[in-house]
Amino acid sequence: MPAPQAPGRLVGDIGGTHTRLALFDPATGALGAQRSYNNREHRDLEEIIGLWLGELPGPPPADCCLAVAAPPFGDTIRMTNIDWSFAPAAIRQRFGFARLQCINDFESNAHALPHLQGADLVALRATATPACRKLAVVGPGTGFGGATLEFCGSTQVAAASEPGHMGLAPATALEIELFRALLPRHGEVYAELLLSGPGLQRLYLALAEVRGETAPPREPAAITAAALGGECGLCAEALAVFCALLGSVSGDYVLATGSYGGLYLAGGIVPTMVSFLAGSDFRQRFDSKGQMREHLRQVPLWAITTGRTGLLGAGHAPLAPG
Repeated sequence: MPAPQAPGRLVGDIGGTHTRLALFDPATGALGAQRSYNNREHRDLEEIIGLWLGELPGPPPADCCLAVAAPPFGDTIRMTNIDWSFAPAAIRQRFGFARLQCINDFESNAHALPHLQGADLVALRATATPACRKLAVVGPGTGFGGATLEFCGSTQVAAASEPGHMGLAPATALEIELFRALLPRHGEVYAELLLSGPGLQRLYLALAEVRGETAPPREPAAITAAALGGECGLCAEALAVFCALLGSVSGDYVLATGSYGGLYLAGGIVPTMVSFLAGSDFRQRFDSKGQMREHLRQVPLWAITTGRTGLLGAGHAPLAPG
């Protein structure tokens, strides 16, 4: 006789640094039994799922949806920012899920957009409701991801993409100097190289080089904290360049995908720097796209401040039949 299974869905947000798991209730949209794990402290994803299930009171859920920070995948998922690979079919079989589906982490963010509440968002620019119903979400974290959500009648279609590997162009004299310093080391300058946690660190060090200053080693979170606290002028300048480049890439992404209904910023870095971002050149650089400037000025801009977006999206994403 098969083991009993609880209603609901195991949902996961599997990033390069952390794995977050929760139990999603489809009847209420609520998330329970939320846990966060540091990936470096565990052998693999299966170990983490086993730990979570072992702590869950009652029987395990029948369904599972995992949002994974990985490029397009098939039978085997190979993550880019951590040396993990796994087969969804093997996880399904080991833990006895009736249905298990893996989706891109930003595809999951896109599925969450209609379900975010006022407390989950900060308006960087609120405009009149646009006629376009296609939305975009991008964001820096361990890497840089993006996706779109399009409303086709009553159906919502999310599509993942890899904007972190799009080209990045300088728009100021300082950025030209920074790119000149970075190019010999990296061969090319693309979005994720600078618009990510490690990217902020690269900006900070390159800026010190260009300015002829000595920069003490700092982790990305420490750079942000020192910039926000007014403790380090170099950190503040690095974060300002980061925000400006983020605006440029976000505007490019909206133009490339036709997502004029709204641009949402997600990722682990954004919630820590919303006030700084609002006062930066982000909006000006988002709009500075030649003849499309006035059109882009009508696009609403939002910062997502909740850490549950990936879990919510994994809860609301449609599952294929078992």
